[in-house]
Amino acid sequence: MTIPSDEEILAILRGGKLDMQGEFLWGSNYTFLLQVERNGDVFKAVYKPTRGERPLWDFPPASLAKREVAAYLVSQALGWRLVPPTVYRRNAPIGPGSLQYYVEHDPEYHYFTFSENDRQRLRPVVAFDLLVNNADRKGSHVMVDAGGNLWLIDHGICFHIEDKLRTVLWDFAGETIPADLLRDVEAFRLKLSPEGEAPTELAAGLGRYLNMGEITALARRAERLVNSGCFPNPNPNRRPYPWPPI
Repeated sequence: MTIPSDEEILAILRGGKLDMQGEFLWGSNYTFLLQVERNGDVFKAVYKPTRGERPLWDFPPASLAKREVAAYLVSQALGWRLVPPTVYRRNAPIGPGSLQYYVEHDPEYHYFTFSENDRQRLRPVVAFDLLVNNADRKGSHVMVDAGGNLWLIDHGICFHIEDKLRTVLWDFAGETIPADLLRDVEAFRLKLSPEGEAPTELAAGLGRYLNMGEITALARRAERLVNSGCFPNPNPNRRPYPWPPI
């Protein structure tokens, strides 16, 4: 079977026929498995309706599904392709929400069961989480598909303007960040920060899902990461791990 390109997947997610298949029961917010079909192309997708979000005291209401899309845009702008294709779709079964391509994977193979070789591949994941300020990087949110590709899911509580980083991935704390990753982060920062008054194409795209303060904070985190050149250590003054960890 030919695997569609990201552009084809995005088009199908935006305009395909949606058929509810079931519900994921272990998350805090309502999450559903859908089948998406368009012109004979059929695949699974994960649907997170905005109306199914549990309110959080520190994040704006009805914003988590949009943050899922913002995480995809950041992954693509970096050139890292870590987040599956994701859109915000308004005409969905339970109202507007994020729709993300479902990656077939072994749910028993995740960060806590990874081989040492796969753990060593996680430096871009750590850098990505630092950029998006991920408040909930659990071990099961990192997966490997049948082709050996790394994928990241569940980015609803990212992009806060304050430091919210909570992750199980502290393997590289204190290490120098590889030069190629730093180059990508610097290129990303330049794409995000306008030289004049008008927002860049990337900033305008993110502006559909994040507020201006969150986009500015994202650019500042990119700048700090490049300037430091190192993966940070856990903050001793706040809880650096998510709960539960998996």
